[in-house]
Amino acid sequence: MTFGKTKKAAGTAEISMEESIYMETQWQLMWRKFKKHKLAMLGMMILLILYTVGIFSEFFATQDIAKRSTTAISMAPTKIHFVDAEGNFSLQPFVYGLKQEEDPVTWRKYYAEDTAVKHELRFFYRGDSYKLLGVITGNIHFFGTPKQDVFFPFGTDSSGRCLYSRVMSALRISLSTGLVGVCFTFILGCFFGGISGYYGGIVDTIIQRIIEFLMSIPSIPLWMALAAAFPTTWSSLKIYFAITIILSLIGWTSLARVVRGKLLELRNEDFVTAARVSGATDGYIILKHLLPPFGSYLIVNVTLAIPSMILAETSLSFLGIGLTPPIVSLGVLLQDAQSINTISMYPWMMIPGLFVVISVLAFNFLGDGLRDAADPYK
Repeated sequence: MTFGKTKKAAGTAEISMEESIYMETQWQLMWRKFKKHKLAMLGMMILLILYTVGIFSEFFATQDIAKRSTTAISMAPTKIHFVDAEGNFSLQPFVYGLKQEEDPVTWRKYYAEDTAVKHELRFFYRGDSYKLLGVITGNIHFFGTPKQDVFFPFGTDSSGRCLYSRVMSALRISLSTGLVGVCFTFILGCFFGGISGYYGGIVDTIIQRIIEFLMSIPSIPLWMALAAAFPTTWSSLKIYFAITIILSLIGWTSLARVVRGKLLELRNEDFVTAARVSGATDGYIILKHLLPPFGSYLIVNVTLAIPSMILAETSLSFLGIGLTPPIVSLGVLLQDAQSINTISMYPWMMIPGLFVVISVLAFNFLGDGLRDAADPYK
């Protein structure tokens, strides 16, 4: 008797679970399907980490990004040890002190570990003072050592600045450029694409000719021309927003075409006619009735557009026509790795490029997952 009740209860639970799927909303079904995409979940986790580190870069950095070390210039990444030179194991990670030596053959100076001096690494230590997000004053850093000029996880550049701390700060600029730029792109694409698809006729013709003209211009020369027009007296903040707007002005055309095509299909549907008869304005119809049906597709399109924005900013800054010092972006950091000699002698200067690759791949993985989840019924 008890066995029968248990079996019946299990069957009821199974049926209720199946029924719950049919009662879920569109977004719940999308989330259910998205979770099954392992690479998309991995990409989302990576992006959450990168954006968290970028937003709170002062906390995660080991020292101030402008600080120069006179005793560690162009130094290789510091090795973290758990076993000392005598073979003793320690749960507390540590780094050795540094001493400068000279190669007797090439006369090239390099930094070697001084095994007689150890510096323990710890979490949440007190170091250089900073203003978190320009507002909150503090001096607590996530991981490192209070001893100055001994711990450089990514090495140092030719000026003796900590590359790790600069990469943490560069993530904020590069990732936010892509995010803010795509927001502008989304607004422009939906606005012009919506007008073009909804009204049609001469309005559609004019907007499409403008789009075709913009798409026919080579991107790099256009970026160079617009970037060269910046006044030299502009502050770093103005240049940052100018670069973001330039990328947006070029990137909205493809989204506008997609929105136009969708609205051309939907503008004569019965629900649109009913909205017109009820006295709804054209703007209200576009925003409330025409754009929401393919809102999931727009989200996917925007997600896949962010990597292009990041690559564009990195390319411009790498060529010296985008963001410039004292702004620190991944493209600006890669300017120090423009020659073969630099890369061969100081390969760690390519680490910012690795973060560009990781960011772009993570966004692509996320976009693929969102694209599959956009139609949860397949």
